[in-house]
Formats: sequence, C-alpha cells, structure tokens
Amino acid sequence: MAGTSTPALAAAVSNAGGLGSIGVGAGTAEKARATIAELRAATNRPFNVNVFCHRPAAADPAREAGWIAKLAPTFKRFGAEPPRQLREIYKSFVADEAMFELFMMERPAVVSFHFGVPQAAKIAALRAAGVTLLASATNLEEARIVAAAGIDVVVAQGYEAGGHRGVFDPAAPDERLGTLALTRLLVRHLKIPVIAAGGIMDGAGIAACLMLGASAAQLGTAFIACPETDADGAYRAALLDRANVHTTITAAISGRPARCIVNKFTELTADMPEDEIAPYPIAYDAGKALNAAAIARGELGFGAQWAGQAAALARVMPAPLLMTELRREMEQAFAAHMPAK
Repeated sequence: MAGTSTPALAAAVSNAGGLGSIGVGAGTAEKARATIAELRAATNRPFNVNVFCHRPAAADPAREAGWIAKLAPTFKRFGAEPPRQLREIYKSFVADEAMFELFMMERPAVVSFHFGVPQAAKIAALRAAGVTLLASATNLEEARIVAAAGIDVVVAQGYEAGGHRGVFDPAAPDERLGTLALTRLLVRHLKIPVIAAGGIMDGAGIAACLMLGASAAQLGTAFIACPETDADGAYRAALLDRANVHTTITAAISGRPARCIVNKFTELTADMPEDEIAPYPIAYDAGKALNAAAIARGELGFGAQWAGQAAALARVMPAPLLMTELRREMEQAFAAHMPAK
C-alpha cells in the first residue's frame, strides 16, 4: 500500500492487536526515518516496514522515448507537455545502502521485501540485529528462494491481490496462482510460516486462510477506505462504487504488472504492448506526470488506484473499528464450522 498507507493507519492497526505496515520503498531513507519516528510516537507495539527488492532499472532511451510519444497526445489533451526524459524515481533496496543503514540503526521489529530478496549479507545483518524478515512470493519456486535465503516468514501473494505483483522476474511466465491455492501449496512444502495475502476483505476470508494452514493473513485493500489512509477523494469514490468497481492487471502505470481499479488510464493503455512500456519504475515517472496534468484539468481517473479483486467488499470505518469487525467475523466463521457439542 505504498502511497496510501500512513503512520496513523499502521499505528492504529498495531494498537488494535494486528501488525501495522508502512511502505517506504518509494521514498528516501530520510523520509523513511521520519515515518518510523512518527509511527513510534503513535504506538509502542511492533510494526512492519516494507521495501522493494527489484532489479535496479536499466535505462532504455529508445523505449522510454517511445513511451513518452505514446502518451503525448493525452498530455496535449490536458494542455500539458510530457516529460522530456524519464527518471528512475526510486531505488531498489538491493542498491539503497542508506535505507539499509537506517534499518540497522532503527531496527524496526519487522521488515518485509517485495519483488525478491536482498543480498545475503543484508539478510544476515538484519536478522543478527533482531529484525524479523518477511518476503512475498507468487509461486512455490519463489517461496523456496525466500526460505533458502533465511527469511523468517513467506507472504503468499495470490493473483487477487491489489498493487504490484511480487513476481521476482517479470519476464518469466506468471502462474497466476490464487491466494487459497498458493497458501496451501506453501504450507505443504515449506517449513517456515506462511502469511496469506490477496483478495481477503473480511474475517471469513481470514478464517479460510487460517484453516488452510496460514499463520496469519495480510489485508491491504480492506483498509484503503479507512479515514487514516492517504487515499484521495477520487480513489475512495472509485473503490466504493460497488456497482461499477472492477480491477485489472496493468504494467502501464509503473512498468511492472499491478492490479488496480479500471479507470481512464487503464482504458487508455489497455491495448498497448507491454514490451513498449518504459521499464519499472521509470514508467511511473510518466504516469505520475500524466495524472498531475489530468488533475489540473479536473480529470481524476488517471491515478494509480491500487485494489484487489474483492474491492467491492470495501467498508468505510476507522481502522480500530475495522480490526474489531474482522476479529468478530473471523471468530464467527470459526464457530460456524466447529462440530456441535
């Protein structure tokens, strides 16, 4: 939930008995330091800090210029000029030594990785510092890499999940395993704990994952409508339009496959070949600029409105109340499946 999660949300979830999470992968170490400090001022309970471990971007000027040219007519429609060139707007954790040094200094209780795992030396150092490590996987092969790397817990990210697919190699075939199937596979084949993630919106979904052997469930989209997030009004309106909210996987926003709400941007880029999109996260520079140009002209449908497949189940309530509801629903689901005495 990078870009949507806030220290207020993470603190509220942790204070309510969960493990709050904050995404810092799209920012600098300096910004992450301030975020962690704000979180610690709001909770004395453990929380998770999430970073990206993608292969650092390789500039491809011709491909980037081609992508700018494809988007140029839409920029023109909003009375704006596209960027002359695109930038790698944030670093991968594998290349961000400042972020690693920050984690070694701050020692958050939990650090989680997306798109892969970092270098063995970083894993060993963080574990020696007492940090519990999580990493997402979208198939059994990736999960085995996670376990072999010495990561403590694997997050089974099903195809239903909102936001970026955690595939290690975006050029490789994606099995598109659903959350329940993936969770069960990892539970059966791995010795480390498994957290289920993707399409889980209520306590019944949590209970289903736990009954399949998951040690916990990770929810993202379920919390976007909470007042503690940074989701803007257009994002909230699209999410809560239950009759019309649909999601799709697109690489056009950032350069990597990600699930978001169908909107003007996904419709514009739906037929564009993926191999013509600028590399991740360089493409994001163009996407953000186009969204800003659209907003300036009153068009709110060009943002990165990440959401999972069950987005229509989103609820509007403060995070502590949602945590209470999730626990109640989970217990109710378990009770309904317990044998009668």
